[in-house]
Amino acid sequence: MSIVIIGGHERMTAQYNSICKEYGHNAKIFTKENGKISKKFGNPDLMILFTNTVSHKMVYSALQISKKNNIPVERVHSSSVCSLKNVFEALK
Repeated sequence: MSIVIIGGHERMTAQYNSICKEYGHNAKIFTKENGKISKKFGNPDLMILFTNTVSHKMVYSALQISKKNNIPVERVHSSSVCSLKNVFEALK
C-alpha cells in the first residue's frame, strides 16, 4: 500500500518512513510545502494528515488533491510515532 504523509516534524521523517516499512507500506512524506506537491504526490492508497503540524494552506491543497483523485484521508491531530502506529493498527 502506498501512503502519503502530510505534516509532521522534519526530524522524524526517517522514523515515519521506518514505521511505514514495518507495516509493509511505501511512504512519501511532505513536512513542508516545497513547490507544488500535486506533481510529486502520485496516486497513493491513503493520505495521512498530521493536523497539528501543518499549515491551513497545505491542508487545503492536500484535501483538494484527495477529493479530485478519490484518495481516503486519515486525520490525526498528533504527529507522534504512536499515533502513526495507531492509524496502521486501525487499518488491519
